Amino acid sequence: MRKSYPSDVKREQFKVIKHHFERAKKVTHPRTIDLYDIFCAILYILREGCRWRSLPHDFPKWQNCYKHYRIWSAKGDNGKSILDTVLEELGPVRHVINT
Repeated sequence: MRKSYPSDVKREQFKVIKHHFERAKKVTHPRTIDLYDIFCAILYILREGCRWRSLPHDFPKWQNCYKHYRIWSAKGDNGKSILDTVLEELGPVRHVINT
């Protein structure tokens, strides 16, 4: 169990958007890292503006978080990334991230 950060979303909020992340990449083996923790790590980076290597150690390894960020931030056919879609769905949380 990791500590909570101001940039985190609640698990209930994540359950609503989780399907976007699960569809992003074909799963060939069971996940060992919680997608919630990876998403919260990305939110932390976006909010704090720090380097990937400066990610607090209670998040998953920065390499894993960055790999997921690259996949989730890639623009799709509609010109939007998964992160764009998710942040729009979260609504007011996006404002907190961009401040």
